[in-house]
Amino acid sequence: MHFDTFLATDSLTGYPALARAAEQAGVDAVWTAETRHDPFLPLPLIAEHTHRLRFGTAVAISFARSPMTLAYTAWDLAAMSGGRLILGLGTQVKPHVERRFSMPWPESPVSRLREFLQALRAIWACWQTGERLNFRGEHYRHSLMTPFFNPGPIAHPDIPIFIAGVNIGLARLAGAACQGFHVHPYHSVGYLREVLIPAIEQGANSAGRSRADLELVTTAFVFTDEIEAEVVRQQISFYASTPTYKAVMEHHGWGETAEALSRHAARGEWAEMPALITDEMLESFALHSAPAELGRRLRERYDGLLDRVALYRPLDGQDLEAWTHLGEQIHSR
Repeated sequence: MHFDTFLATDSLTGYPALARAAEQAGVDAVWTAETRHDPFLPLPLIAEHTHRLRFGTAVAISFARSPMTLAYTAWDLAAMSGGRLILGLGTQVKPHVERRFSMPWPESPVSRLREFLQALRAIWACWQTGERLNFRGEHYRHSLMTPFFNPGPIAHPDIPIFIAGVNIGLARLAGAACQGFHVHPYHSVGYLREVLIPAIEQGANSAGRSRADLELVTTAFVFTDEIEAEVVRQQISFYASTPTYKAVMEHHGWGETAEALSRHAARGEWAEMPALITDEMLESFALHSAPAELGRRLRERYDGLLDRVALYRPLDGQDLEAWTHLGEQIHSR
């Protein structure tokens, strides 16, 4: 099992030191998120200041971009890093796409993301092989690429694409068309084993592939004391209030709680929400462990289910000995 981590800092100037610290601690890959900052800007700094560390976005919002603009960014990052980029894409949810990014929300997010991936690969194939660019889909059309705008071939053109999701539609798409799947941190082992992985396998089988053709990764909720437990309880309540994610709670028979959380969120009653997350829910969605055993417990929890695991807390450059110990336990066989 691979040991990954998120990197997060409020200043781009902090990323070189964080990336070096992650590589020193034995981390296999680092991820950046599209939350308060652009997810791509840190990546050249990470590439420049490390040697073996893989890196990627978890995730960049696909529907906030065009396939062409994203193709250029990923191509350059793959070239400068010697192929260490993992391109992680997500759909986000309708209110954010429409009201935060001011972009149209598709009637079928899965169908549009599938076409987005096809367009990306058509553009990259044009650059790598010289074949004529002539992609014509329902949502995207790319049919112009003159030599002046063509960056040309690179040494590592097979850029792995991971997509993220909570529901079965995106899981099936990952199985059929991607090299990896970001399992949302808001999940349970039961939902992963009984819903997501079967959907991934269905998608893979439909495309003549298998589960082994892609990697599954998550950022896991963990808590080691009551203070951390309350923080995680709050985070779970936030995710569980999203109507699009209702299937996770329903899988456990907690659909009414999800609806109550959604009502609170609609009214802006964030403080009332964590109390609705019971201890049983907390233990289902998060791992409770003593700090010294955290890596071993994570490996036991996800062995045979995931290929990569990270914590739902970023590496901050402090206490590298603890991070190194965590990675050693996750890597152990």
